[in-house]
This record gives sequence, structure tokens and C-alpha cells, in this order.
Amino acid sequence: MGGKLGRVETRPYYSDKGLSARFYDLTTAADTSLAGDVELYAALVSPGGSALELGSGTGRVSFELAARGISVLGVDIAPAMLAQAEAKLRSAPPEIAARLRFQRGDMASLNLDEQFDAVISPYFALGHLPSGAAWRNVFAGVARHLKPGGRAAFHLASAEMLGQPLPDVRGPALIRPIEGGRRLVVSIADRSSKPQIGRYDQTIEYVVEGPRGVEARSLDHMTFYAADPRPFAEAVGLQADGTAPLGPNLVHLFRKPG
Repeated sequence: MGGKLGRVETRPYYSDKGLSARFYDLTTAADTSLAGDVELYAALVSPGGSALELGSGTGRVSFELAARGISVLGVDIAPAMLAQAEAKLRSAPPEIAARLRFQRGDMASLNLDEQFDAVISPYFALGHLPSGAAWRNVFAGVARHLKPGGRAAFHLASAEMLGQPLPDVRGPALIRPIEGGRRLVVSIADRSSKPQIGRYDQTIEYVVEGPRGVEARSLDHMTFYAADPRPFAEAVGLQADGTAPLGPNLVHLFRKPG
């Protein structure tokens, strides 16, 4: 098998030129810590209701909610992720496609001029933003876009998780066959945490191997933050409504009075 490609630039996670967005569905399907998350979000809205998904990505959750009779607007900041969602939308059954919309946007500056029965932020989406002014802006936008009585859910890393010793990261974390007789090999190139500020950094290496060697390789860097979201929610009038465990982390639930 041929050698690796030359020097590879480290790019932000979900960038257009990286491989994290291209293989997002495959790697997410392998993440057992997400088991049951769609059912958790679907329980926040009755069929016929509406949901706003912040950080909707390729539509993993949005399409499942739409299949349950919920109208969904998915907002994401990454064009590479939205392009996949739109491609799925074009081939979706008409009754599901009719309940789905996707648009590019920043969850920290929402101005959609409509309200929803629920607002959800799955798979650490809020945690990609620093837990300060950005979180304040996100929760202010959520409060504006929730109907009275509506509920919100945020999947976040636990501060306890960031405070634990980081595991050994040698060797591939995931190997999966892909089209054309090739395979995807995903490894952790580097990771670090700063529990004192609730910050976690990770660089992931994606390698596509074909019959003649390495065909593509990218280093995609992600950062996410852990903090207690309750003060941010309470500052804009949202009421804490408990938490739900999801793998080693939590989904934080809130309700808008009314």
C-alpha cells in the first residue's frame, strides 16, 4: 500500500475542505453515546407541532423528527453540512420533505421572525461556542423563538468528563468500509482539556484508504466547552425543567412560562 500524503493543514471541524463533514453521518452512526437522543427530542413536541434545531448539521435529527410528524427548521453555520442536508431533502419522501427546511445561520444571532413549540441543540452543538457572551446570545434567541409553554433541550458535555484524565489515544478510533472497496480510518491525532475553564480541544485525523494507498487525508480540529447552562437560561426567563442522561453527558431541559 502506498505511503501517506504529504503535509496536511489542520482545518476547523466541518470545514468545506476537511473530511469531518463528508463522513459525519458514518461517524455519528458509530457513536453509541447518542442512543435514544432522537426519541428524547421527539418527546418535547406533539405530532403536528414545530421544532427549531440549532446545529442541525446533515439533518440526522431533523429528518427523524419530520418522519414523526413534526415540522422542523434546521439552522447550521457550516455550508458543507447543509449541502448534505439539502441533498437528502431532494430525495426524501414528499410527506417528510414538506415538513423540513434548512438554512444557514449563527445560533448566537437568531432572527427568524417566527416561534416554535421546541428548540433543540443536539450533539454538543451549543458547546462549540465559548460559554460566555455567545451562550447569553443563544439563550436570548431561544427565548424569543419559543412559544409560551415551549420547551428547549441542549446536549452538553459534563464538566466532570472534562476533569477526568484523558484516555490513551494511540491507534485508530474507528475503521469503516466505504464505497468503491475503500475504507475510512479515523484516529485522534491530539487532544487536551482545560477543566479550569471548561474547554476541550481535539484534532481528528480522517484517512481514506483505497487499493493503491491513501487517497485523502485531513486533520480537523474541534473545540467545545462545558458550563452550567441554567444561569444563561434563567437570565432570559426560561425555567429549568430537569436533565436527561445521554451516554456520559446530559441533555439540559428548559421551559418557557406561559
